Amino acid sequence: MSKKNSVFIATSIDGYIADKKGGIDWLHAIPNPGEDDMGYVAFMKDIDALLMGRITFETVCGFDIDWPYAQPVFVLSNTLDEIPESHTGKAFLVSGTLSGVLNQIHTKGFHRLYIDGGTTIQSFLKEDLIDEMVLTTIPILLGGGAALFAELPHALKFELVGTKTYLNQITQRHYRRKK
Repeated sequence: MSKKNSVFIATSIDGYIADKKGGIDWLHAIPNPGEDDMGYVAFMKDIDALLMGRITFETVCGFDIDWPYAQPVFVLSNTLDEIPESHTGKAFLVSGTLSGVLNQIHTKGFHRLYIDGGTTIQSFLKEDLIDEMVLTTIPILLGGGAALFAELPHALKFELVGTKTYLNQITQRHYRRKK
């Protein structure tokens, strides 16, 4: 089974994934009356499991919606002691080095992972563990907040696989790691 770590995330034009207060309401700056999923459903069909950071997990748990994932969610955290009872069987706590965490998840039979959460994505990029990224840009400048990218030990080359435009406003670029 081939292994793949993928990112599917939205950013502001200036590269932020949350505003200065940690908010994400700006993601809805462009009206989407037809509720276009912008490729998310197709992306998720190719995913075995999700690996997200604690902050992202807590953010999703705070949404006033049913649990949105059919696949298992692994929560990467060095501070959480347990998953809330409401999410037992849906989310699983993992910790340790990224290679160790990946080994734990791969041993359970999950090989095509959706990596989510700013700090988690940055950590995976620092260790060159991201194989593809789907970056959706919302046409807004936030001027600060949680950045998607951080300093890297060396440059990572990606190739553009495709570009799409949604709602005549939102651009989406699909990149594959070039090794």
